[in-house]
Amino acid sequence: MKVSLERIGMAKVLDEIRRAIERSGESRYAISKATGIGEAQLSRLMAGQAGLSINRLELLADHLGLEIIIRPKRRRKASK
Repeated sequence: MKVSLERIGMAKVLDEIRRAIERSGESRYAISKATGIGEAQLSRLMAGQAGLSINRLELLADHLGLEIIIRPKRRRKASK
């Protein structure tokens, strides 16, 4: 699954990460051990009380089988 930062904001990216964690069926403990991200931080993330650094977002996305794509914004056509 690809998560594009081009069309959605960081809040929506984190929502996608939360949904992927829920769908994975893995415990926070298992995800913590596999990624090195603390269980407390995962708990705060799931509660919507904290975000993630880009490095940790990448670790978590990779573990969950997600690909994060960053692209330049498309230029809007100038209005006439």
